[in-house]
Amino acid sequence: PQGCKVFSFKSPSAEELDHDLLWRCQRCLPERGRIGIFNRSYYEEVLVVRVHPELLAAQRLPAQPDGRELWQHRYADIRAFEAYLARQGYLILKFFLHVSRAEQKQRFLERIEVPEKNWKFSAADVAERANWDRYMEAYETMVRHTAAPHAPWHVVPADHKWFTRLVVAEAVCDALDALGLAFPKVDAARRRELAAARRALLAEKA
Repeated sequence: PQGCKVFSFKSPSAEELDHDLLWRCQRCLPERGRIGIFNRSYYEEVLVVRVHPELLAAQRLPAQPDGRELWQHRYADIRAFEAYLARQGYLILKFFLHVSRAEQKQRFLERIEVPEKNWKFSAADVAERANWDRYMEAYETMVRHTAAPHAPWHVVPADHKWFTRLVVAEAVCDALDALGLAFPKVDAARRRELAAARRALLAEKA
């Protein structure tokens, strides 16, 4: 749709690793009056990287605090960034689509067994299931430390796609309705201009 753009963030490139953890998402922020959808985001830096801390080596960071302090710093940076965005007029909605382990297994099997879905399958996704509990802990901690009135998390049960889509659509529609959007008001001078244009059009010969 016009005015809406999707950005997908995959494994960071060499250029992205040469910048701070917010850089690649910050440069994709939508202009005023537009909607930007982030498929993954800087939250990967407190999820995948937390489950696989060996990835930190590729980021060439300066000396970092040990243990949980590093993640607390990242949560603080994210909170500060989103507070800044809110003050600049951004409306932020964050969705965590929570698929159960059993449903994820069924979807992976379907991708293997249905030829038309083979392209979706990745053996790496199956390997990551071994880290299920660690991911769940990382998700829970992330939501707890980064939810805010100006940047709420919506944790959506996602085993049934129709229900997931309904919940997300309703949240988006409610947020848009709350903005009180309307067409720009036309002042008296503009109405006179429109009336003159109408008269000119009607006066044209067929």
